Parts: sequence; structure tokens; C-alpha cells
Amino acid sequence: MSSDLAIWGVLGVLIVGMLLLDLFVFHRDAHEVSMREAATWSAVWIGLGLGFGVFVWATLGAQAGGEYFAGYAIEKSLSMDNVFVFAMIFGYFAVPAKYQHRVLFLGVVFAIVFRAIFIAAGATLLESFHFLIYAFGILLLLTGVRMWRSKTHGVDPERNPLLRLTRRFVPMTTEYHGQRFFTRHAGKLLATPLFAVLVVAESSDILFAIDSIPAIFAITTDPFIVFSSNAFAILGLRSLYFLLAGLIGRFVYLKQGLAALLVFAGAKILVSEFWKLPVALSLAVIVGIITVAIVASWLATRRGVAPHPLPDSQGA
Repeated sequence: MSSDLAIWGVLGVLIVGMLLLDLFVFHRDAHEVSMREAATWSAVWIGLGLGFGVFVWATLGAQAGGEYFAGYAIEKSLSMDNVFVFAMIFGYFAVPAKYQHRVLFLGVVFAIVFRAIFIAAGATLLESFHFLIYAFGILLLLTGVRMWRSKTHGVDPERNPLLRLTRRFVPMTTEYHGQRFFTRHAGKLLATPLFAVLVVAESSDILFAIDSIPAIFAITTDPFIVFSSNAFAILGLRSLYFLLAGLIGRFVYLKQGLAALLVFAGAKILVSEFWKLPVALSLAVIVGIITVAIVASWLATRRGVAPHPLPDSQGA
């Protein structure tokens, strides 16, 4: 299917407009985001994402609308793993709560830009070399199995090659200077620790994109559907973090749920030559997997039952 320029324009205006409104109106000053504020903004972003899905359904048809909602559900589910990683990064660097929003905001902006590049490249490759879709399927299967076997989220800032490179070539202070990423000292421009946090957070998100984008390609290869569903799910990541960061210890089976989600997406790609799974059934499976993981986590932690230890690996 194809999407005309007007629909891309609506998408661009919505994304840029909401980001500017968020940064310059609602979060102009550094402050600690309250649970109420996070819940309100989460509702706004989810409502906007679902509303755009209705727009896609009405404009491009039921098939496109179903694909959008399935892609949105996949990316929204996988973004929950980002919450764990961001919490670990912020804890490692001891980032004051009132400065975390600025890092997450720029992280979301860069994530959208890089994912647009990855999606465009992936769609172009698949259009010329369709057999590569099966490589995506194998990648998702392997990643899902590795995630299932991992008991950590595989993030060690000190081993991050981009952070090492940054510290080697960019002079850096040892103290935070508000929510600034750079400051001047004795006439010399220096990066602050907040810039190091941004480097680690964004490089980690790029690794997440390697999983999430092929997973959405399992639903559709239409660049507009893939990008729009991805973008709207990512836009709510900041609010989701502030809403769930204090509850991450309760999601003890989330990683297994996300692993099952990746395995399902990979298997769907590999059998697509012989069996086209209806988009409604795909959406039901995606929602069902995450619902089971969340309910199982809630029941386990409510009863004080810890999950069985998992074999260690190199992380997800």
C-alpha cells in the first residue's frame, strides 16, 4: 500500500508540534516529574497514538489500521524494557530526578530520527531484496531466545564503546551543571556528566531499534505504518518511564513476555511464505502475550513469589 504526502504531513506536524509543546510549554523548567504528571502525560500520548490509529483506519482502510495497531502494540511493549535500562543508567550516573526529563526528551528525538533512517533503509532493502525479510525473522528468533535466557538487561555503561570514545576525545566535568549538557570553565567548553548519560541512553536505544523495527516489519513493510506506529509508541516513553520506574521490580516476567513477543514475530516472518497470519489474530496474540506477562508478574509479586533464576548470558 502507499501513503500520500498529505498523510505524511499530518504525521510530521503532530510529532513536531507535540514535541515542541512538551519541551517549551509544559517542561520548560527542570523539575521532578510527579506520578500524577506522568500518568496524565501517559494518557495523552497513548490517546494520541490510538487516535492516530483511528485516523489511519479511516483514511487508509481496515487492513492498514489493524497493522498500525499491531505495530504500535509491539513497540509499546518492547519500550517497557527501555524503562528498565533507563532506570539502570540513571542510577549508575546518579542523575538527579529533575534533570532526567531533558535526557529522555532528547533521547526520544534522536530515537525518532535514527529509526526513520533505519526504517527507510530497511524498506528500501526489502523492496530490492525481499529474501532479507527471512534474515530479520532469524534475528528476531535468536534475540528472543537470548532475551529469555538472560536474567539482566545487558547494560554496563563502563563497557559502552561510544561512552569510552566520548570520554577519550571530549573533555568532561565530574559534576552536574543543572540540565546543561555542556558548560564553560576557564574559557574552555566542557561536557557535563549529563552528556555522558545521553550518549549511553541513546546508544542503548539504537540497539533496541535492531529488535523492534524487524518486529514491526513482521506485521507490515509499509514505511508509513512502520514509522508512525513506532514513533507514537516512542513519544510516550518518557512518561512511561516516570510512571513505571518505581514499579520495575514488580514486572518480574516482563522479559520473558518480550522474548516470547520477539519469537512470535520471527516465526511469523519465517512462515509468511506459506501462511499469512491475519492482522487481527496477530494483534490478539501480541496483546495476549504481554497481558499474560503482566498478570503473571502481578500475581507473583503480590504473593511474594520470586521468579525462578534464569541462566546467565551476555544480556539482551
